[in-house]
Amino acid sequence: MNNDSILGIETEDAADTRPILVIPYMWIGDFVRGHTVIRVLRKRWPNRPVDLLVTRLCAPLVDYMPGVRAGIISDLPRSRLAVGRQRALAAELRTRNYATALVLPGTWKSAIAPTLAGIPERIGFFGEARFGLINAMRWGEKKLPRFIDQNASLALPRGAPLPPEWPVPQLQVPADEIARWRQANGLGTGPAIALGPGSVGASKRWTYYPEAARLFAERGFDVWVIGGPAEKPLAKEIVAAGGARVRDLTGTDLRNGVLAMAAASVAISNDSGLMHIAAAIGTPTMGIFGPTSPYLWAPINGLAATMQQTKAKLSCQPCQSTICRMNDHRCMRDLPAIDVVETAQRVLAQISVR
Repeated sequence: MNNDSILGIETEDAADTRPILVIPYMWIGDFVRGHTVIRVLRKRWPNRPVDLLVTRLCAPLVDYMPGVRAGIISDLPRSRLAVGRQRALAAELRTRNYATALVLPGTWKSAIAPTLAGIPERIGFFGEARFGLINAMRWGEKKLPRFIDQNASLALPRGAPLPPEWPVPQLQVPADEIARWRQANGLGTGPAIALGPGSVGASKRWTYYPEAARLFAERGFDVWVIGGPAEKPLAKEIVAAGGARVRDLTGTDLRNGVLAMAAASVAISNDSGLMHIAAAIGTPTMGIFGPTSPYLWAPINGLAATMQQTKAKLSCQPCQSTICRMNDHRCMRDLPAIDVVETAQRVLAQISVR
């Protein structure tokens, strides 16, 4: 190794050109955070191409991730083994001659296709007793408290200490693509607030997005509601509360969400994939946290503001549960809309004086 390093990560053999496959977690936020792994690998081996396994849902993200050569689309089912589809994926991987596979999930089935493909080096944690599937086994996953430490440590040499900081995820969205998207959707060029009211698990959803949209609209801001098809009913409620300045931009194409977050002046989101997308783009992002811990789950990019209720210390926080079973969802209900709106205005004011 030489002494060229960034954040404690050293560059290795620059002559090594063998391709690497990364199998990330496929939830949107986790997939975005997986870009840190790509950045670590590219620093260690600047000339080894890195590909990502990706679902069709997450595939648009790959187009904006620097350092990724290609996304290999595979929609393996979550609930069953699907042996035939595993074999088909393995056959495709075999044609690409990968020398190394990083298997970030700890599940047994996530390591099947790289094993069937004969990828010589398969790095991952012990997970679900993956003897024979993972042949470069790592241990001590549970001693690493944060998700980012668990994932990115697999990109370091075995036994290497964690760096003081990790390279942050990056999504680079071209300005001309943003401009075309705004024009195609009739959104003008003025400042806009993007709201991400959805999340995996009802307990992570803040209660007062409709009221916040109304307050923003009354103060002269355009408001965009961003999310997938599951957020359509909530988007209708928010539009009804906020009026003509509020637009429902929910839909099935994640690229739409990426471009909306890139175009927005400020993004406000629950602890969700959209929060990680906005932060990785560099849009000033306000994350609303109730049942989950910002230390464990906030983007390492940093947030313009971390919003939590401050009326009283709740003994149940953070519960990490997807459904509230105590205190009638007070961790979200006790954070009023006016606090979020006024914080967003302070964030906008700070942006305008830079």
